[in-house]
Amino acid sequence: MQHQIKPPAILRASRRPGSSALLLAASAVALAALTACQPIQPLAAAPEREDVTSVPLGDSDPQEGGDLVMALSAEPDRLDPTTSSSLYTRYVMQTMCQKLYDIDIDADGELVPQLATELPEISDDGLTVTIPLRTDAVFADGEPFDAEAVRTTLERHLTLEGSARKSELGPITDVRAVGPDRVQISYGTPFAPLTAAFADRAGMILSPRAIEETGADLGANPVCVGPFKFVERVPQTSISVERDPLYYDAGNVHLDTITYRIITDANIRAANLRSGDVQVADTISPQDIDALLQENGIGVLQVGSLGYQALTVNVGNTDGVGEPPGDVGTPLAEQRALRMALSMSIDREALVNTVFNSWFEPACSPVPPSGPYASDLSDACPPYDPEGARQLLEDAGVPTPYPIEMQVTNTPDTLRFAQALQAAVADGGFELRVVPVEYSTLLDVQRRGDFEALQLGWSGRIDPHGNMFNFLSTGGGNNYSGYSSPEMDDLLTGAAQINDTDERAAIYGEAVELVQEDNPIIYLSRQRSLTAYSTDVAGVETFADGVVHLSNAAFIGTED
Repeated sequence: MQHQIKPPAILRASRRPGSSALLLAASAVALAALTACQPIQPLAAAPEREDVTSVPLGDSDPQEGGDLVMALSAEPDRLDPTTSSSLYTRYVMQTMCQKLYDIDIDADGELVPQLATELPEISDDGLTVTIPLRTDAVFADGEPFDAEAVRTTLERHLTLEGSARKSELGPITDVRAVGPDRVQISYGTPFAPLTAAFADRAGMILSPRAIEETGADLGANPVCVGPFKFVERVPQTSISVERDPLYYDAGNVHLDTITYRIITDANIRAANLRSGDVQVADTISPQDIDALLQENGIGVLQVGSLGYQALTVNVGNTDGVGEPPGDVGTPLAEQRALRMALSMSIDREALVNTVFNSWFEPACSPVPPSGPYASDLSDACPPYDPEGARQLLEDAGVPTPYPIEMQVTNTPDTLRFAQALQAAVADGGFELRVVPVEYSTLLDVQRRGDFEALQLGWSGRIDPHGNMFNFLSTGGGNNYSGYSSPEMDDLLTGAAQINDTDERAAIYGEAVELVQEDNPIIYLSRQRSLTAYSTDVAGVETFADGVVHLSNAAFIGTED
């Protein structure tokens, strides 16, 4: 059952920044606009899905050596944990760059030490965080892993131009090495989400020598502590890593190499898996999954997502992400009633059931309903009311159908979703023009602010701060909409200073209520991560944050 928020007549007074008009950069390549609409049909309720998160080695006899190939559905951006914003970069980097902490796949997503040895020690006032570190690790270039290396990486996260990690780390005032195996972080105000941040890219520690020698170009040859180390990248084709003999737990690494092959078409990924040319494939299409589940020699991992797919509306990103918001100059950007109408035009359940064969779920907020921070407010959905949406457009005095250009990735599943969304919002008085572009291009488009609306997703984090603060706080590292609300800033900053889960959940519920009134991001669906693998491999794991882990994978013998 979907809860509903208050009807659109009850809206808070808004403050909208304004300075300069947005000049949309003309694309160098003509992109075809989709005009066909795929009608949506309400379907039966989605069946219950059971998570299958790993294919364990168990009692099987892992073979030593071998070259595993994984098909990636999109090309990663720069292999730099400080600046990266792509899920697919996380796939590759988790084999090369271990983190201070990780998610425990066997303990309901609890955080466990990785390069740290214990959970952080936090002072009574919450302003000092001390992290004990491993003493048996070295970087792939032979440099020692120690507290000074951690300090150097964190300073890079905080100071490098274009860093996407700075706002994830909170109001840090100082980072210092306290001996070789302890790093101490000081805060101006308490920051509860820190440990969760260190379980992702903010916790990936880089070789100080590599930082010094490569600077901002480190992504061309990243050097970390990990089971594997970087070998080469062939743009738009593949990324290769090889076993690192210096890794502290090298005895549990079985493969010689992993090649991540970029195969953007889901049908071709499935065909390569069937032929044996690849052994693991991510993001299996809901169009293919039921058939693959019936095939011999192929297994499927599946897990619900902590993230979401959403429609981002440019309300103030005129000079690039992180810059002060400007005046986009369109009614959609200036009038939140129009964005509310757009949200009200979408029957989310019918949309995802039609396009994704009931494998995905509708989403109405960035807070996953299965997590400890869910509440009635965060689970509430905007009303589906196309007639009310048309009335809002009429009251706003804009012509109907109101035209919107939406950029999307040019993959078959995304285009099917976009066409169905196009049909859905037509009933609410909107004419959605769909412009398909390459995934890597769309990442750049959203950073620059060269869009009216775009459809992309976020793979999700275990702490709601990681799903909200960067996207909705003024100047946030992923605030692609250019949204700015002092009320939202206060809510998200306040939630991060509290350790009590129930109190934080209540505040995040208020933040969801506000974002559903302002709608700089319109949440649409929550994917189910579907990963297929050949049954002659084991040790593959998939996590609710969207990442597939291959660090301990191995080929295994099969019975005659």
